[in-house]
Amino acid sequence: MKLPAANIEHWAERVEMAAAFQWTARLNMHEAVANHFSLVVNDDGSQFLINPNQKHFATIKASDLLLLDAHDPDVLNRPDAPDLTAWGLHGAIHRRCPHARCVMHVHSMFSTVLACLADSRLPPIDQNTATFFNRLVVDENFGGLALEDEGERCAALLTDPKAKVMVMGNHGVMVLGDSVADAFNRLYYFERAAETYIRALQTGQPLRIIPDDVAEATALELENYPGQADAHLAAICQILDSEHSNYAT
Repeated sequence: MKLPAANIEHWAERVEMAAAFQWTARLNMHEAVANHFSLVVNDDGSQFLINPNQKHFATIKASDLLLLDAHDPDVLNRPDAPDLTAWGLHGAIHRRCPHARCVMHVHSMFSTVLACLADSRLPPIDQNTATFFNRLVVDENFGGLALEDEGERCAALLTDPKAKVMVMGNHGVMVLGDSVADAFNRLYYFERAAETYIRALQTGQPLRIIPDDVAEATALELENYPGQADAHLAAICQILDSEHSNYAT
C-alpha cells in the first residue's frame, strides 16, 4: 500500500475507499457524481469518511475523502460540506446503526431494476442469490430524496445487524459491511445476484428455487468463507497500482 504524501488521518482506510470508488466506476455500477460510500473510523461509529460533494467516482482519491461526525450537523456549513443526501442517509445510519461500519449506496442497474419491481425480494435461485437469503430488507415506502427525514426512516430499517442489504424500493440498493472489503464484496455480489434473477425472469420460464434450508446453509457457508472479501479488494488495489492509478494519493 502506498504511503500518504502528507500526514493525513486514516490513510489506509482512505486508500481502500478510493479503490472501491474507482472500481465501482469501472464496473459501471456508479451514478457519476451522485451516490455515496462511507466508512466509520472510530469505535462508537460516529466519525466517518465519505466522498466529497459532486465528485465523479472514477476520479476520487484517498486525500479527497471528507471526515464527518454524525452528531455534528454544522458539517453542512463547512466550505467543503457534504452532499445533502449523503449527510441525510449516511449520517442517519451512522447515528442509529453502530454495527454498520461501512455503508455503500448505489443505483447500479440490476439492483435498481429489482427495486422497481412490485415484489423486490430476491429468491435463492443460485449460489449468489442464496448469499442474501434472510439477510435482505426491502423498503416499500420510498419518500423522495434521502434528505434528513428520509434518511432517518431508512436507517430505522437497518437496526437489525443481520440485515446486510436493503433494496430501496423505487431507488437503489444499500449495503452494509464490517470493512471496505466486506461491504464492497457484498455490493459486487448483490449486483451479480440481481442480474442473474432479472435475466432469469426475462426467459419467462419457471424458476428453480433452492429450498430454504439449503439456501440458509449456503448463506452461512459463504459468510464464513475465509479471506474472500479481503482478497477481492487486494486484487483490485493491485490492478490499480499496476495501471499507475492515482487512487492512493
